[in-house]
Amino acid sequence: MSLRINDVAPDFTAESTAGELSLHDWIGDGYAILFSHPKDFTPVCTTEFGAVAQLVPEFKKRNTKVMGVSVDSVDDHVKWKKDIEAFSGAQADFPIIDDTSLKVAKLFDMLPAEAYMPDGRTAKDSATVRTVFIIGPDKKVRLMMTYPMSVGRNFAEIVRALDAVKATDAGPVATPANWQVGQDFIVSPSLDDAAAKEKFGEIDIKLPYLRFTKGS
Repeated sequence: MSLRINDVAPDFTAESTAGELSLHDWIGDGYAILFSHPKDFTPVCTTEFGAVAQLVPEFKKRNTKVMGVSVDSVDDHVKWKKDIEAFSGAQADFPIIDDTSLKVAKLFDMLPAEAYMPDGRTAKDSATVRTVFIIGPDKKVRLMMTYPMSVGRNFAEIVRALDAVKATDAGPVATPANWQVGQDFIVSPSLDDAAAKEKFGEIDIKLPYLRFTKGS
Protein backbone atom coordinates (compact mmCIF):
# COMPACT_ATOMS: atom_id res chain seq x y z
CA MET A 1 0.00 0.00 0.00
CA SER A 2 1.28 3.47 -0.85
CA LEU A 3 2.39 5.82 1.90
CA ARG A 4 -0.15 8.59 2.33
CA ILE A 5 -0.55 11.79 4.30
CA ASN A 6 -1.46 11.11 7.95
CA ASP A 7 0.08 7.62 7.83
CA VAL A 8 2.65 6.98 10.53
CA ALA A 9 6.06 7.42 8.95
CA PRO A 10 7.79 4.03 8.77
CA ASP A 11 10.37 3.71 11.51
CA PHE A 12 13.84 2.49 10.66
CA THR A 13 17.33 2.20 12.09
CA ALA A 14 20.24 3.02 9.80
CA GLU A 15 23.83 4.17 9.79
CA SER A 16 24.38 7.83 9.02
CA THR A 17 27.03 10.51 9.05
CA ALA A 18 25.96 11.09 12.67
CA GLY A 19 26.18 7.41 13.65
CA GLU A 20 23.35 4.88 13.99
CA LEU A 21 19.94 6.56 14.14
CA SER A 22 16.39 5.32 14.66
CA LEU A 23 13.95 7.67 12.94
CA HIS A 24 11.20 7.93 15.57
CA ASP A 25 13.68 8.32 18.44
CA TRP A 26 15.65 10.87 16.45
CA ILE A 27 12.53 12.96 15.72
CA GLY A 28 11.68 13.17 19.42
CA ASP A 29 8.93 15.68 20.26
CA GLY A 30 9.48 18.07 17.35
CA TYR A 31 8.97 18.09 13.60
CA ALA A 32 11.27 16.51 11.04
CA ILE A 33 12.04 16.85 7.35
CA LEU A 34 13.30 13.82 5.46
CA PHE A 35 14.60 14.67 2.02
CA SER A 36 15.86 11.99 -0.31
CA HIS A 37 18.32 11.81 -3.18
CA PRO A 38 19.15 9.19 -5.82
CA LYS A 39 22.94 9.47 -5.60
CA ASP A 40 25.87 11.39 -4.11
CA PHE A 41 28.06 13.63 -6.27
CA THR A 42 25.22 14.65 -8.57
CA PRO A 43 24.80 18.32 -9.60
CA VAL A 44 21.19 19.13 -8.68
CA CYS A 45 21.41 17.26 -5.38
CA THR A 46 24.62 19.08 -4.44
CA THR A 47 22.87 22.44 -4.82
CA GLU A 48 19.92 21.13 -2.78
CA PHE A 49 22.05 19.85 0.07
CA GLY A 50 23.81 23.21 0.01
CA ALA A 51 20.47 25.01 0.30
CA VAL A 52 19.53 22.87 3.31
CA ALA A 53 22.91 23.52 4.93
CA GLN A 54 22.24 27.26 4.67
CA LEU A 55 18.76 26.82 6.16
CA VAL A 56 19.71 24.72 9.20
CA PRO A 57 19.36 27.74 11.56
CA GLU A 58 15.84 28.39 10.23
CA PHE A 59 14.83 24.77 10.83
CA LYS A 60 16.25 24.89 14.36
CA LYS A 61 14.15 28.00 15.09
CA ARG A 62 11.12 25.91 14.12
CA ASN A 63 12.04 22.96 16.39
CA THR A 64 12.53 20.89 13.24
CA LYS A 65 15.27 18.39 12.48
CA VAL A 66 16.48 17.64 8.97
CA MET A 67 17.72 14.30 7.67
CA GLY A 68 19.08 13.57 4.20
CA VAL A 69 18.74 10.17 2.54
CA SER A 70 20.91 9.01 -0.35
CA VAL A 71 21.35 5.49 -1.68
CA ASP A 72 25.11 5.58 -1.15
CA SER A 73 27.41 4.76 1.75
CA VAL A 74 28.37 6.85 4.77
CA ASP A 75 31.93 7.00 3.43
CA ASP A 76 30.65 8.55 0.20
CA HIS A 77 28.42 10.93 2.16
CA VAL A 78 31.37 12.17 4.22
CA LYS A 79 33.37 12.86 1.04
CA TRP A 80 30.36 14.50 -0.64
CA LYS A 81 29.78 16.79 2.35
CA LYS A 82 33.09 18.51 1.57
CA ASP A 83 31.77 19.45 -1.88
CA ILE A 84 28.44 20.56 -0.42
CA GLU A 85 30.09 22.79 2.16
CA ALA A 86 32.56 24.23 -0.36
CA PHE A 87 29.73 25.06 -2.77
CA SER A 88 27.27 26.48 -0.21
CA GLY A 89 29.64 28.13 2.23
CA ALA A 90 27.69 26.53 5.07
CA GLN A 91 28.27 23.54 7.32
CA ALA A 92 26.13 20.54 6.40
CA ASP A 93 25.12 20.08 10.03
CA PHE A 94 22.54 17.32 9.64
CA PRO A 95 22.71 13.52 9.29
CA ILE A 96 22.74 11.79 5.91
CA ILE A 97 21.45 8.22 5.97
CA ASP A 98 23.31 5.32 4.33
CA ASP A 99 20.62 3.69 2.20
CA THR A 100 22.75 1.41 0.03
CA SER A 101 20.33 -1.40 0.96
CA LEU A 102 17.39 0.71 -0.37
CA LYS A 103 15.53 -0.08 2.86
CA VAL A 104 14.47 3.50 3.50
CA ALA A 105 13.63 4.23 -0.15
CA LYS A 106 11.34 1.18 -0.21
CA LEU A 107 9.79 1.82 3.23
CA PHE A 108 8.83 5.31 2.06
CA ASP A 109 7.43 3.98 -1.22
CA MET A 110 10.02 5.69 -3.43
CA LEU A 111 11.17 2.46 -5.11
CA PRO A 112 9.34 -0.80 -5.88
CA ALA A 113 9.98 -3.73 -3.58
CA GLU A 114 11.94 -5.65 -6.22
CA ALA A 115 14.27 -2.74 -7.01
CA TYR A 116 18.01 -3.28 -6.63
CA MET A 117 21.13 -1.31 -7.41
CA PRO A 118 23.06 -2.82 -10.34
CA ASP A 119 26.84 -2.61 -10.60
CA GLY A 120 27.90 0.63 -12.23
CA ARG A 121 24.51 2.17 -11.56
CA THR A 122 23.78 5.80 -12.28
CA ALA A 123 21.33 8.17 -10.60
CA LYS A 124 18.73 7.13 -13.20
CA ASP A 125 18.50 3.72 -11.52
CA SER A 126 17.10 5.39 -8.40
CA ALA A 127 15.61 8.50 -10.00
CA THR A 128 12.35 8.24 -8.06
CA VAL A 129 14.17 8.79 -4.76
CA ARG A 130 13.41 12.52 -4.94
CA THR A 131 10.78 13.12 -2.26
CA VAL A 132 10.52 15.52 0.69
CA PHE A 133 8.55 14.38 3.73
CA ILE A 134 7.43 16.63 6.58
CA ILE A 135 6.75 14.50 9.67
CA GLY A 136 4.98 15.70 12.82
CA PRO A 137 5.79 15.06 16.49
CA ASP A 138 3.23 12.24 16.42
CA LYS A 139 5.41 10.64 13.70
CA LYS A 140 2.69 11.05 11.06
CA VAL A 141 3.47 12.20 7.53
CA ARG A 142 2.10 15.72 7.12
CA LEU A 143 3.30 16.51 3.61
CA MET A 144 5.04 14.89 0.64
CA MET A 145 6.58 16.59 -2.41
CA THR A 146 8.17 14.55 -5.20
CA TYR A 147 10.41 16.11 -7.85
CA PRO A 148 11.97 14.84 -11.07
CA MET A 149 15.76 14.69 -11.30
CA SER A 150 16.00 17.75 -13.52
CA VAL A 151 14.11 20.13 -11.21
CA GLY A 152 15.85 21.51 -8.14
CA ARG A 153 13.65 21.76 -5.10
CA ASN A 154 12.50 25.15 -3.80
CA PHE A 155 13.47 25.01 -0.13
CA ALA A 156 11.88 28.39 0.54
CA GLU A 157 8.59 26.68 -0.32
CA ILE A 158 9.46 23.76 1.94
CA VAL A 159 10.04 26.18 4.84
CA ARG A 160 6.77 27.95 3.98
CA ALA A 161 4.93 24.62 3.90
CA LEU A 162 6.47 23.63 7.25
CA ASP A 163 5.23 26.90 8.78
CA ALA A 164 1.76 26.23 7.37
CA VAL A 165 1.71 22.65 8.65
CA LYS A 166 2.72 23.76 12.14
CA ALA A 167 0.16 26.58 12.16
CA THR A 168 -2.72 24.37 11.07
CA ASP A 169 -1.71 21.64 13.52
CA ALA A 170 -2.19 24.21 16.30
CA GLY A 171 -5.84 25.06 15.65
CA PRO A 172 -8.98 24.62 13.53
CA VAL A 173 -7.63 26.65 10.60
CA ALA A 174 -6.27 26.16 7.10
CA THR A 175 -4.01 28.32 4.96
CA PRO A 176 -5.03 29.89 1.64
CA ALA A 177 -3.01 29.81 -1.56
CA ASN A 178 0.42 31.44 -1.25
CA TRP A 179 0.02 31.94 2.51
CA GLN A 180 2.96 33.40 4.42
CA VAL A 181 3.53 33.72 8.17
CA GLY A 182 1.52 36.64 9.55
CA GLN A 183 -1.22 36.46 6.93
CA ASP A 184 -4.83 35.53 7.66
CA PHE A 185 -6.00 31.96 8.11
CA ILE A 186 -9.08 30.25 6.70
CA VAL A 187 -11.52 29.19 9.42
CA SER A 188 -12.14 25.46 9.43
CA PRO A 189 -15.58 24.37 8.11
CA SER A 190 -15.87 22.31 11.32
CA LEU A 191 -16.82 25.56 13.12
CA ASP A 192 -20.07 27.35 12.39
CA ASP A 193 -20.07 31.15 12.43
CA ALA A 194 -21.02 31.37 16.10
CA ALA A 195 -18.31 28.94 17.19
CA ALA A 196 -15.75 30.66 14.97
CA LYS A 197 -16.55 34.08 16.46
CA GLU A 198 -16.36 32.65 19.98
CA LYS A 199 -12.92 31.21 19.28
CA PHE A 200 -11.36 33.87 17.07
CA GLY A 201 -13.41 37.03 17.64
CA GLU A 202 -14.49 38.79 14.47
CA ILE A 203 -14.22 36.78 11.28
CA ASP A 204 -14.16 37.99 7.68
CA ILE A 205 -16.86 36.13 5.74
CA LYS A 206 -16.03 36.19 2.02
CA LEU A 207 -18.41 33.36 1.10
CA PRO A 208 -20.58 31.14 3.28
CA TYR A 209 -17.85 28.48 3.15
CA LEU A 210 -14.81 30.82 2.98
CA ARG A 211 -14.13 32.74 6.19
CA PHE A 212 -10.91 34.32 7.37
CA THR A 213 -9.41 35.06 10.79
CA LYS A 214 -6.35 37.07 11.68
CA GLY A 215 -2.99 35.37 11.63
CA SER A 216 -0.26 35.88 14.18
